[in-house]
Amino acid sequence: MILDRYLIKQFFPIFIVASAMFILLLALIDLFANIFRYLSYQVPVREILRISLFYLPKCFSYALPISLLFASAYTLGDLYARNELTSIFSSGIPFWRFSLPLVIIGILASVFAFCFEDTVVIPALRIKNSLSRQYLRQERKESNSDVVIKTRGGDLIYSVDYFDFNGLILNGLSIVEQDKGGGFVSLVRSPRAVWTGDYWLLSDALIYRWEGELLRVRPLEETQAYREHPDTFRRNAVEVEDLGAWDARLLVEDLKTAGLPFIRALSDYYHRFSFSAVSLVVIVLSISMGGRFRKNILLMSLLASLSVAVVFYVMEMITMMMARLGYIPPLAGAWFPVGTFIAVGALLLGSAKT
Repeated sequence: MILDRYLIKQFFPIFIVASAMFILLLALIDLFANIFRYLSYQVPVREILRISLFYLPKCFSYALPISLLFASAYTLGDLYARNELTSIFSSGIPFWRFSLPLVIIGILASVFAFCFEDTVVIPALRIKNSLSRQYLRQERKESNSDVVIKTRGGDLIYSVDYFDFNGLILNGLSIVEQDKGGGFVSLVRSPRAVWTGDYWLLSDALIYRWEGELLRVRPLEETQAYREHPDTFRRNAVEVEDLGAWDARLLVEDLKTAGLPFIRALSDYYHRFSFSAVSLVVIVLSISMGGRFRKNILLMSLLASLSVAVVFYVMEMITMMMARLGYIPPLAGAWFPVGTFIAVGALLLGSAKT
């Protein structure tokens, strides 16, 4: 349709300019936030530019929703200001039908945002963070203390006073074995266990086991049954934001299996999908704000769209915080703001001037 092509032609130049502007702004914010540390450690300019280059995909991921919001609000506001929509409405074309190409762009942008995050943003950001830690001499500690995990479906419970990740050593180890009903089977205690590559070699291990009505204590001679990987005991330095969608799901399952807190990781996993839908949300919001002002149409449309977007981001921040703390289900925390604002935008769009 000619009007569809005309609307898209008006939209994309503004979107490209807005994206470039916001990407540059975000990249400069990150650069100036670390510039003093770069200078303190005498990081070469070439490496600073390299770090900034790997941060650009993340900048585009952040800039995509706000660029779509700005471009759609500006495009529709400009058409209103030039009275071009008057002739369109006079021809009998509803406003929702005229703005349908922008909604389709929002849907495609949401799909693109999810794929782009998984395939480009996360690998690039991982390299950027690695380079930053290298040149700024920031060590990543993966040893852990006071570790308690469940394995084998909860049949084994490990309690470790301190896990030395560099030496792959468990200090102050206690292993409780339970039956399927949760009853006590045995307790293994060892002051030290070393990872051999296939299993944990326990030193001076003792096993406590019920024999009739007596609790017997004897040295444990066979330790090859304990084969939990050392990564299970290390500090959880991996975040969902650092992983692709598939690996993030596996991380959540591993945390569940190990009996570790997983609500935060599950909330962030659902947020990975809901955040991709923000592009559609801002498009619907910006369209629904169009045509509601008679004076200063362009300025008021932009301000109204930005105001509603701020409310959306605040609501999302609150629901995600509540989900991570366990007050509401993770799925609701991630998707409630998206569903709410899409419904509100659809209602406003249905009552828009036409």
